Formats: sequence, C-alpha cells, structure tokens
Amino acid sequence: MAGGPSTVELAAAVCDAGGLGFLAAGYGDAEEVRYEIQAMRGRVFGVNLFVPGSPEVDSGALSEYVATLGGGAGEPRFDDDGWRAKLDVLRDSEPVPVVSFTFGCPPLCEVRALQGHGSEVWVTVTSVAEAAAAREAGADVLVVQGSEAGGHRGTWVDARGLEALPLLPLLRVVLSSDLRLPVVAAGGVADAAGVAAVLAAGASAAQVGTAFMLAPEAGTHPAHREAITSDGPTDFTRAFTGRLARGIVNRFMTDHPDAPIAYPHIHHATAPLRAEARKRGDAGGFNLWAGEAHALAVARPAAETVRALAPGAPA
Repeated sequence: MAGGPSTVELAAAVCDAGGLGFLAAGYGDAEEVRYEIQAMRGRVFGVNLFVPGSPEVDSGALSEYVATLGGGAGEPRFDDDGWRAKLDVLRDSEPVPVVSFTFGCPPLCEVRALQGHGSEVWVTVTSVAEAAAAREAGADVLVVQGSEAGGHRGTWVDARGLEALPLLPLLRVVLSSDLRLPVVAAGGVADAAGVAAVLAAGASAAQVGTAFMLAPEAGTHPAHREAITSDGPTDFTRAFTGRLARGIVNRFMTDHPDAPIAYPHIHHATAPLRAEARKRGDAGGFNLWAGEAHALAVARPAAETVRALAPGAPA
C-alpha cells in the first residue's frame, strides 16, 4: 500500500483494534520512515521494504515506451529506494517488531542482523521455490501472496510467463512442501469468510490490503476510492511502473498494454503524469491498485474493518 494509501493513522488504528498494522516504507525516504516508526512506538507493528532489483533493462524497449507517454513524462532511472539507509534506520533504533520484504529476500547476513536487533523477518513469496529460498535465508514467516492480490506482484524477479497461482492453491502447495514456517496468506482476502478460508487451509494469519483502502485513516485518493466501490474489473499491468501489478482497468492501462519490464525506471517516467492526473481527479490517468475482491471493501473506520474480518463476524 505504498505510495499513498498507507499512513501512520491507518497502521495505528489497525494495531489499536487488535490487528498488526504495517507501515509501507516503499517510495519514502529514510527520515520519513524514521519519523513514522517513532509515531508507532508503544504498539506491535510492522514495516515493509522493497528489495531492490537489477538496474539492467532493455534500454531500447524502455526508450520506445517512454516516447509513447508524450510530454510531461519524467526521466526513467534506476534507484534502490534508499535500501541501505532504510535498513540502517531499522537497526539503529529501538527494534521494529516485524520487518517484511517484498520483491525478494535480503541475504542471510541482513536477516540475521535484523533478528539480532530484535525484529522478526517476514518475506513475501509467490512460489514454492521462493518460499524455500526464504527459509534458507533465515526468514521467520512466509507471506504467501496469491494472484488475486492488488498492487505489485511480490515476485522476486519479474519475467514474462511466470505462473501466478490463486491464493488457496498456492497456499496448499507451499504448506505441503513442509518448510515448517508460519504462513500468512495474502491476496483477495477482504471479509471474515475469506479469513476463515485461509485459516482452514492452514495459514496462521491473513494479510489484508484493499479492504482498508476506503477507511478514513487511509490516504487513498478520492477518485481511487470511487473506483474501488465500482464493479470495474481488475487486471495485471506494467504500464505504470514497469513491474507487474494488479489494478482496476482504466484508460492508461488500455492505452499502454505492452510496457516492458523496467522497474523502477518506468515508475519514475510515469510519476509526473500520475501526479497530474491525481490533481485533476482523473481516475483514468493513474494507477488504481486493488485486489480482485475490491467490491467487498466497505467505507468505515479501520477498527471496524478489523472487527468485521474476525472469523464468525456478521457479513
């Protein structure tokens, strides 16, 4: 939920209601992350980081794509999202209870450093191979992300033709691999029935995103909120960032169906265009990240959603 919807207020409200709220460290600088962590003190919470990928991309395909964006596009470039500085923040202050990673897994030395400082390390995985590698790297918990999830796929390497299993089948194959780690199920879980289903399938907990995006504490743009309440279909796209992500289908997605794999290069190129579209309230011009079950999201305080997600809660 990086890039807008994630706020300290949302994470705090989830924690105060008995859930495990997360701060999204992606796209923020290290000092912003430090400030948000300090604002969460006294709670059991988590922080999620993006693991940097490779700067190597098809430069020709990238240039051709950026040319299709027209005037106002930014300069495509690679960066590591302040990786080292954010790790330093997590290790030079009071321990953050949970540190989770998306787009990959840190090396064993980094995992052990965080654990030695007092943090649990959770790693997002989308396949049995990634789950096994996370275990070898010392992860404490696996966050198993099914294809229904909104926003970026947590795959360690983005590539054409990767299998994208729905959550329940993926959950079963990971659990049957006997990796002997707790599993958190993520992707399309938006109500009590969904939570009950993943717990019955063997998960230790469920991770929920889109269901909180209509909360008043979330930083979700008004046009994005309206789209979430619609019956619009979702699909995968690389058009906005150069990395596969699920969002509600809109004009920008359909106008740019063949974006190359180039993250975060394309993210930086489209950022000014997306910012301008948000300013205009043009839902067709920026990313409307949402899971497949976005129609189940309810506009209510985050605490009420936490209570409504409990197995057995009224529909």
